[in-house]
Amino acid sequence: MLKKQKLFTTQQHKKKNNNNLFETLSEELIFTILDFLEGDPPTKKSFSLVCKSFYFIESKHRRTLTPLRTDHLPAVLNRYPSVTDLDLTLCPRVTDNSLALVAGAYRDTLRRLDLSRSKFFSGNGLLSLGVNCSNLVELDLSNATGLRDGAVAAVARAKNLEKLWLGRCKLVTDMGIGCVAVGCRKLRLICLKWCVGVGDLGVELVAIKCKELRKLDLSYLPITEKCLSSIFKLQHLEDLVLEGCYGIDDDSLNDDVFKQESKTLKKLDISGCQNISHIGLSKLTSISGSIEQLILADGSPVTLALADGLNKLSILQSIILDGCLVTSSGLMAIGNLRISLKELSLSKCMGVIDEALSFLVSKHKDLRKLDITCCRKITDVSIASIANSCINLTSLRMESCTLVPREAFGLIGQKCYYLEELDLTDNEIDDEGLKSISSCSSLSSLKVGICLNITDRGLAYVGMNCSKLKELDLYRSTGITDLGIAAVSGGCPDLEMINTAYCTSITDSSLFSLSKCSNLKILEIRGCLHVTCIGLAAIAINCKQLSRLDIKKCYNIDDSGMIPLAHFSQNLRQINMSYSSVTDVGLLTLAGISCLQSFTMLHLQGLVPGGLAAALLACGGLTKVKLHLSLRSQLPEPLIRHVEARGCVFEWRDKVFQAELDPKCWKMQLEDLMQ
Repeated sequence: MLKKQKLFTTQQHKKKNNNNLFETLSEELIFTILDFLEGDPPTKKSFSLVCKSFYFIESKHRRTLTPLRTDHLPAVLNRYPSVTDLDLTLCPRVTDNSLALVAGAYRDTLRRLDLSRSKFFSGNGLLSLGVNCSNLVELDLSNATGLRDGAVAAVARAKNLEKLWLGRCKLVTDMGIGCVAVGCRKLRLICLKWCVGVGDLGVELVAIKCKELRKLDLSYLPITEKCLSSIFKLQHLEDLVLEGCYGIDDDSLNDDVFKQESKTLKKLDISGCQNISHIGLSKLTSISGSIEQLILADGSPVTLALADGLNKLSILQSIILDGCLVTSSGLMAIGNLRISLKELSLSKCMGVIDEALSFLVSKHKDLRKLDITCCRKITDVSIASIANSCINLTSLRMESCTLVPREAFGLIGQKCYYLEELDLTDNEIDDEGLKSISSCSSLSSLKVGICLNITDRGLAYVGMNCSKLKELDLYRSTGITDLGIAAVSGGCPDLEMINTAYCTSITDSSLFSLSKCSNLKILEIRGCLHVTCIGLAAIAINCKQLSRLDIKKCYNIDDSGMIPLAHFSQNLRQINMSYSSVTDVGLLTLAGISCLQSFTMLHLQGLVPGGLAAALLACGGLTKVKLHLSLRSQLPEPLIRHVEARGCVFEWRDKVFQAELDPKCWKMQLEDLMQ
């Protein structure tokens, strides 16, 4: 009896000591806490590991799921029973059996499913989804190039579908799309981009049957005017994309097409439709007075006549003219439009000069986004006009505006305080320009690659004043050394992406500095000759979110650098090891990273076929591998077929070894290519 009492007392004592206060929190309270952690996956994961109850409740709370491999799918689906949004794009192989498992597990909850990068499923798997998942409203089947009409017809069983993407489903025809049109009457969005087997009949069926359509993407379809009348009768259509529809021309846009006005259309994209001139555009705008964004990229020349056709668009806010031949009279006419533009893109437009651009921006002072990339004829005159007129700019892209002198960049910082995105790649900006630009304290993205006049002094100002910076591109800006990187790392703790490729003075010291940026996801140090495995280890240990790494031509990085990556960088998905000293031994070490999807290994001296074969087998989640063509014949054909069957694509490159050029010679060579 005494023995039993003693045992009972001991058990009670243990129970008391093991009592966990976390267990007393209500499920509703924990759900509220998890809601606050929604945008922070690492913290959410740590939270779930606090105790068993947290682990269980987090699994019930989870609504979005992105598995890495389908072989883990049964366990994952069992753990998370309440998922509404499922993303399978990271799974290289998704079979009908996989989709049947999904349909069974999330019969009542699944609302969104993304299969846009998945392969190996057919109509049978889609039928399981359509029949069982009655609440499915969004389905992305983009890039499913093997799907035929029968598979698409299975999608029609999803009666409540509202959004469907079929981009690049090239084998689908009017028959398959017709089944979707009849079965999915609630569609609000359908993307048929590059579905080259779909013509007027299929599109017309969609327009007639799916009355609730808001967005219709018909890019590169062989359609003519025959289906346009039905399209423009849609009562709720807001976004119409006709990019690359060469079968539509001025003659197609006749009075029979426009029997009634489209009062709801807000966005029209006719980029690449070179057969639609100002005459056809005028007809389109005459019946679509509610358009807010107009995309005319790679189309007809921007002339006075074309601009006059925009007069009817009284609430137009955005014009995209990328790649168009532009006349001064056309730009000035856009300036005279009685509208208030918020966005203007003239990227790679031939013919843009100071007089016309200055006039245009002086008339549209409410511009928020301006893109003048490769407008090579503009000078400081245009920059002065932009800075003085458009003080509310949040985005300015002006890559390769090579006639703009270094003094002009100071004006941007003096006037445009609200800039969040600034692209000055391949310009003459110097340290004084960077000092001025650092006044833009809201800057989150700064690109100053191929800027040979900037040094650590200028970059230090950015580090001191731009604490919100998340993206920094210093590609081939060879005046930058460890001091500049240290200044940025210390002042911009939220940095997520940095490119220091071919900044040849960079050493391990820079990597030690960058290792303090715990949110770093993308690191490109290609051609940084003095970087070693020691610096790379610091990044691996401290930057746990690292997902993309480029160490091409980092000759001092070898297999020993792969060990800390394999141990600490469990989020690494893409790595380029070309021209480095890594061998198949190092590659095999990386097989421990479960989410590794892509690697590039060109011109590696220590790479042997046997070791490479072992690494390919061990890395089970691969979706893309780039190798030199010479290795193709050295790998067993059954091995290649086996890896491809798992969902991996091989890219064989016959690329000769390239010696590195001096920065100035490289820039001169680049300018010659662009002329």
